[in-house]
Amino acid sequence: MAVTAKAFQLWRPRIAPEDTVSDLCRTAGIKRSTLAQQLVRGKVSVSTIVAIARGYSLSVVDALAEFNGFEDLPSGITAPTAAELLSQVSHIDILRLLVARSGTTECVWTDSRLGLAAFPHRNSVRAWIEAIDPGDLRQQLASSTGVARQNLSAQLTAGRLAPWIAVQAGRIAGVSLASGLVVTGLLTPEEGGWPEDRRAGALRAIDDLDLVLLARDRLDVLGKQMRRAELDDGRDRALWENLG
Repeated sequence: MAVTAKAFQLWRPRIAPEDTVSDLCRTAGIKRSTLAQQLVRGKVSVSTIVAIARGYSLSVVDALAEFNGFEDLPSGITAPTAAELLSQVSHIDILRLLVARSGTTECVWTDSRLGLAAFPHRNSVRAWIEAIDPGDLRQQLASSTGVARQNLSAQLTAGRLAPWIAVQAGRIAGVSLASGLVVTGLLTPEEGGWPEDRRAGALRAIDDLDLVLLARDRLDVLGKQMRRAELDDGRDRALWENLG
């Protein structure tokens, strides 16, 4: 669900009444041809709205709330849960802490010195969905959005999720409506109410057993991805050999 061109054209004069389209694009750092193409198609991407809001120093969350499907976004922002925070810690950082807690003298990491990698990471979207899933999240998303489950799975496999689906996932799971926009990279952690130090705090709070189980689950996901990639490479090679 993108923003309709009509809704965008009604919104644009309110935030930049004296600016031309060229001025708007220049301020937002987007190509005029890109916006023109979107308007011709009748749909303006959510990322375009975000870029314009940032360019004019507006609250991105409040700007999105002007459009259908995002009206409750500002009131629906809450602190991320511990499970959400941990979902955005990369498997490398989890393994580093696991090694640090093993007592080896060769590791410079400690619970008091956590230099976590920035997120979103490679599996941010899928990890977040799994962290908030009450048990039937994919089924409820498919039912409420009209998007087929296989299409949802394809988005998760590709590490992405349409903004309106991400917000709907937050509604269903009862978590912050901005969380899905943060883990997909549309909003910055600050814009979505995710203080950077909260991830480190959640990781420090986890006990050794849960840390081991978390590492196991992440490695299991990574292993499946690597096996899938090997199978895909094998099929590609076989296809080229047959064509040759």
